[in-house]
Amino acid sequence: MTDYKKSKSFEERLSESNRIIEKYPDRLPIIVERKNTCKLNNIDKNKFLVPSDMALTQFIYIIRKRIKLNSAEALFFFIENNVPVQSSTILELYNIHKDKDGFLYIIYNSENTFG
Repeated sequence: MTDYKKSKSFEERLSESNRIIEKYPDRLPIIVERKNTCKLNNIDKNKFLVPSDMALTQFIYIIRKRIKLNSAEALFFFIENNVPVQSSTILELYNIHKDKDGFLYIIYNSENTFG
């Protein structure tokens, strides 16, 4: 369970995501958190409102800047313990992997735990 899920009840999260989607219909609510064993910097904020047509590669770039990652360090995203296809749009990933509470949860790590 993510830290965000631990900090708010299901009803609070569902209400928040519904409010966000209603107010910003062209954007999607995403929670980004660091894997607890990750050695990278913690991100300065974990809630993002992302344009639905943005490519995952663009979003990764934004996260790299937010955690002040240099170009030599690797960054891996996991959604439901799977590495998503980087050419996917945020909307495609959201439609497949969104949580029951209306958020898409992305975990980042410094190494690929599958390789």
